[in-house]
Amino acid sequence: MDYKRENEFVEFKESLGQLNRGLESLTAMLNKHGRGVVLFGIKDDGDVIGVNIGNKTLKDISDAITSRIKPVVIPTITEEENESKIVIRVEVSGYNKPYSADGKYLIRSGNENKKIEPEIMRQLLFSNSFELITNIESFDQELTFNQLKQLFIMHNLSINNDSFNKNNGLLTKNGKFNLLASILADNNNCSIKVVKFKGEDKSEMISRNEYGYKCLILAMQNALEYVQSLNETRVVVNEEAVRKEIHLFDASSLREAWNNACLHTRWDKMVPPCIYIFSNRIEIISTGGLPLDYSLDDFYSGISNPINKQLQKIMGQLGLVEQTGHGVPEIIKHYGKEAFNVSNNHIIVTLKFPFNIRIGENDYSSLNSSQIKVLNAIKNNPSITTKELVKVVGLQTSRIATLLKELKELGKIERVGSNKNGYWKA
Repeated sequence: MDYKRENEFVEFKESLGQLNRGLESLTAMLNKHGRGVVLFGIKDDGDVIGVNIGNKTLKDISDAITSRIKPVVIPTITEEENESKIVIRVEVSGYNKPYSADGKYLIRSGNENKKIEPEIMRQLLFSNSFELITNIESFDQELTFNQLKQLFIMHNLSINNDSFNKNNGLLTKNGKFNLLASILADNNNCSIKVVKFKGEDKSEMISRNEYGYKCLILAMQNALEYVQSLNETRVVVNEEAVRKEIHLFDASSLREAWNNACLHTRWDKMVPPCIYIFSNRIEIISTGGLPLDYSLDDFYSGISNPINKQLQKIMGQLGLVEQTGHGVPEIIKHYGKEAFNVSNNHIIVTLKFPFNIRIGENDYSSLNSSQIKVLNAIKNNPSITTKELVKVVGLQTSRIATLLKELKELGKIERVGSNKNGYWKA
């Protein structure tokens, strides 16, 4: 058998004299992933040296685990032979977190065991029976959900007003409105921010738009629609005279990153996700990091493990997220793993632009999303016709005419020459 390296699931110990440390590693892995393996008879570098065992060796290990690890876990202990050397494999699994060895509480991080901080301990205590977003009571108990119900109706979902709150997980076990109800209510204190900066850092802010104080689903859709409207397109002609359109950012990656940020945010901290727009990139920031029992490899491979399962159910019903977990792989396909910066407290997704934009010269803070789309289309092609605008923007001719009039009145565009042979100056 090939023993490669230690990781978040596997620990090597040279001898049974290190049993105490082995028990600590088992509890650390249980607290992180709900399972773990310790192999006795292997050096840290994976070199197999074997151990000597007697008639009671396996029983002694089993007794030590069941008496010293709390809550009790039942181990699977086996002998493995490698080139005439005996390796003892000890495997445990369990989800009654938190676990301790001789009263010591640890958690796995890479191939190390670390002391559990109070906030992590709090998460472990809550993780067994319920999710925080549905267990914490809302400060405001006078909530209505007309906006959410309207979204359900628009997606052909049936509504029973008498059981709507209970069916959608908006109540605690005591029948009180919870934190999930608060962020999905018609009126709340939750505000999503989209901030634009002039350059590549935060030294000069151009605008700050807020979308919130209403149902989270509507607020997040409003914010996404605004950022999507900023997606410029440039045309490049190569040496073979082949015309290619280059978008400022991949729209599907932005959507996946933003929906995931809203879904996976630790809403109990009441720090909503936000979007920062710089001249060379977009950053989507969510609070909370990865779930405790979720590795970075799980994250990159697209394994779905939401912190807010009831919110995922609602967003799934409304077609915003899927449980297939394709969002992260989709972003990696376009931007690579370097797009993600994952820490214990935040996940930052960075979508780099293929060309820089000059935000200071494109102040759109006073425009709505439709006006921005028309303005960007004109900047990309000053000779664009109304008929072409209809196709590019996806609106009817009468609406395009209204938007052009509004942009002219705002001083954002000017018609040079005749309607037939002229062009737009933006």
